Amino acid sequence: MTNAAHRLLWTVVALLLVAGGTATLALTYGTPDAMVLSPALLDGWRQAAPWSTLAAAVAGLLLALAGQRLLARELRKPGTALRGTLSHPGRRPGRTRLPADVLAHALERDLTGGPGVRRARVVLTGAPPHPDVWISVDLAADICGGAREHVDAAVRRFAVTAGCQPAHLDVTARIQPGSP
Repeated sequence: MTNAAHRLLWTVVALLLVAGGTATLALTYGTPDAMVLSPALLDGWRQAAPWSTLAAAVAGLLLALAGQRLLARELRKPGTALRGTLSHPGRRPGRTRLPADVLAHALERDLTGGPGVRRARVVLTGAPPHPDVWISVDLAADICGGAREHVDAAVRRFAVTAGCQPAHLDVTARIQPGSP
């Protein structure tokens, strides 16, 4: 699950809890003997005596298990979740760890910002100081030139930003027919 999905999940859980508390407060506000459950619902609960208690216990256990798994996922060490990371020593003590997907997507965004570039796909493989970079670029049919210079400039910016020089660079350019 991504960080955004976790934030969304926690937001939904918080909103449900707030809505439940607000509804309960609104039902009981101003009346000292107010009941949250209707008398008919309480009678139905009492008539299904052993099964209603068992159903409530099972529902509580399932909610507790789901909450435990959610908290365990949140409290997990981040080092175990990082795969395919670029680890680069800096000038100061410590290391910078960055998922390789972030770098690949950044280079894709940089490449698609150029004139006539419709789509770009980047794959990084190999050791972090000198990764292999595989680039596939889809170009518009009417592009006159400048695509090579744009790709070269984007790769140079990538090398400076990431702090690593590609050991192998493979660029595949395809001309897409049609209007830009």
